[in-house]
Amino acid sequence: MNLTIWIFLLLILVLAILMPRIGLLALYRTWRAVQEREQVEDALKHLLDRQGQGRHASPESLAGNLNLPRVKATRLIADMESQKLLETRGSELHLTSDGERWALHIVRAHRLWERYLADEARMPLNQIHGEAHRREHNFTEAQLDELDAALGHPARDPHGDPIPTREGKMPSDELTPLTAWQADCPARIVHIEDEPAIAYEQILATGLRLGQTIRILERTPQRVVLSDGENEYRLAPTVAANVSVSPLPASETLPMEAIPLGELKYDQHAEIVSLDEAVQGFTRRRFLDLGLTPGTLIYPELQNFFGDPRAYRVRGTLIALRKEQAVQIWVKPVN
Repeated sequence: MNLTIWIFLLLILVLAILMPRIGLLALYRTWRAVQEREQVEDALKHLLDRQGQGRHASPESLAGNLNLPRVKATRLIADMESQKLLETRGSELHLTSDGERWALHIVRAHRLWERYLADEARMPLNQIHGEAHRREHNFTEAQLDELDAALGHPARDPHGDPIPTREGKMPSDELTPLTAWQADCPARIVHIEDEPAIAYEQILATGLRLGQTIRILERTPQRVVLSDGENEYRLAPTVAANVSVSPLPASETLPMEAIPLGELKYDQHAEIVSLDEAVQGFTRRRFLDLGLTPGTLIYPELQNFFGDPRAYRVRGTLIALRKEQAVQIWVKPVN
């Protein structure tokens, strides 16, 4: 191979490395910038999470949360201080107003993505956290507003955590761990902690879900036994502590005669009482658009030989609902 060809190949190699925007060096710099941005955003989320727990992050907690050596964590803290995202006060790390605003944006993106993945993508609940974490970065405010509107402006994610508003407000919660709830007093499950993952998977495996109304039948150092009126659920106390409940407001208490729409007999009329708390996102919007609102009369019509889907008459219109949809609508039979 002569010298001219060698020079030509060398020139091609140099161009492949140094070309702006598409060269290897430019691509590497872009990749590094994305990695650094995501690391900053993960750090902001950690500081906000600790702040929500009533305490402040430290260099040690940040290094542990991001799985970084202490030297790299110290460098990251210095970079974030130079960007005016945090302040160091002794051994504590405090978010600035700009840092808190950015952190709330990332949390909003994460929880809206979780809502979408659970409700519309039908992804298993034990997988949505990791996928939402991958998607939450580099999402603009306008894109978040579009996703929020498309989902019907949900207030909570599939775990029960509040979703920050567009204005950067985080709704406050008053939750009680299941292990501290009074026995035989009805309560609604309002939050299921997804960490540690092994405890979360045990809770999901029992069939417990957000929005479910339960009572504690038995509580011992070995187990907590719950009932929703039809089924019993058994959890170890350490696992039950990851389930939080709240009192059942009188205005939201289902009447004793309320049943899922799917259990309504053929040609039996009923009044819609409420949509199940588990119905969120696009599905909830579709139900409301179909007129499935509290107080509306509804009854099955045109029996299907196979039983699914089933036709219902509502507001003079015939609609078809699958069994999995009908069980999410609570009705009260009427004469």
